[in-house]
Amino acid sequence: MTKHKHLTLDERLQIEHLLREQTSLSQIAEKLGKHKSTISREVRARAVSSDKGAPLRVTNRCEKRRDCKVQHLCVDKDVDKKYCSRKCSLCSLCNEICPNYEEEVCYKLYEPPYVCNGCSDEYRCVLRKKYYINKNAQEAYREKLIESRVGVNITENELLDLDGFVSPLIRRGQSVHHIVTSNPDKFNISEKSIYRYVDGGLLSVRNIDMPRVCRLKPRKSKPAVHKVDKSCRIGRSYDDYLKFIKETLVSVVEMDSVLGRRDGGKVLLTLMFTNCDFMLAFIRERNTSQSVIDKFDWLYEELGPETFKILFPLLLGDNGSEFSNPLKLELDSDGNKRTTVFFCNPSAAFEKPHVERNHEYIRCIIPKGTSMDPLDQDDIDLMMSHINSYPRKKLGDKAPLDLFKLIYGDELPKKFGISKILPNDIILKPSLLKKLKK
Repeated sequence: MTKHKHLTLDERLQIEHLLREQTSLSQIAEKLGKHKSTISREVRARAVSSDKGAPLRVTNRCEKRRDCKVQHLCVDKDVDKKYCSRKCSLCSLCNEICPNYEEEVCYKLYEPPYVCNGCSDEYRCVLRKKYYINKNAQEAYREKLIESRVGVNITENELLDLDGFVSPLIRRGQSVHHIVTSNPDKFNISEKSIYRYVDGGLLSVRNIDMPRVCRLKPRKSKPAVHKVDKSCRIGRSYDDYLKFIKETLVSVVEMDSVLGRRDGGKVLLTLMFTNCDFMLAFIRERNTSQSVIDKFDWLYEELGPETFKILFPLLLGDNGSEFSNPLKLELDSDGNKRTTVFFCNPSAAFEKPHVERNHEYIRCIIPKGTSMDPLDQDDIDLMMSHINSYPRKKLGDKAPLDLFKLIYGDELPKKFGISKILPNDIILKPSLLKKLKK
């Protein structure tokens, strides 16, 4: 029996074939030279759900369908829009429109082999099915394998502790090797990892603080990033977002980050009010989830619970690590609900187009790759005052600031440090922020 070996595509193909032949999981494990628990976990984890029905049978999955006598729940459009005379138990629309619908789940899916491959009742079963398909299983395995190897395997609190200990010593001129060898009980990571964290901008020090590193030729590699727990996206996907706004019709605030220099440093948190194209921007020392949480906590305290809930009923962000703690954004310090967070699909920036398009104005003033380290919040407020005072053709040549005041009142922009700039005084060039020239 092989140990500590991943299943291959050929082995997954054999599993699917043997399941079709009604071979037990124990026999499959014996033929592949694996433990039966390995095969069991593989089948349950990689099985895919199927909506497949049965030939010549109505796909009604309600567990009450056998005794149901309800009628006239749907409209038969083929007969002059009169009420349908069929029993709902004989109609597949029952699954969608009946308020008492409860889906029946096949009990066989809760016991080995956990899938419908090789089931003798498959051809006449109308219930939702599960299949083990080797191609899908291999793709899911590869995706999980890649995810597990992306990002640094360190929590944000651990990273803050590491930064608080290592960065001051590096600024004193000490090398990473000296720090690690002199304090062996302080580290459970290698020297190389610390160098990667510095190069990726995860620590407050930079490569320039280590002269020898600056003389080395940089290697072509991706910068270090935080590992994101994908479970935080459950129930907050883009499909969940579309369903939520359809049912509640609340205003949406799109959130994103604008980066400065490539190797880290200060970044912006941008919040875009889609109902009026008004944008807020807040500078942060580093692009971490805690820095985003701190900004929302500050907003909640500054605005008060009632105003905060009116302004930010729903937040839509991307899959960046800075938004990987949605529960902390949704709840205040007492555990009370203050907003709802959803995420776009991966690599789908077009799903939050307002904030992405408005970043063009920021890039006119802070070009891509420009360090934001010399800037403070007053500089960012000045920049956003000019951007929000700039009229938009799609808004009827009105400025976003004017529409925001019309919807939320004149006092709120003052709390955010945003003021009106006369049309002829608006500057959308780097010259607006004198500190960028230094």
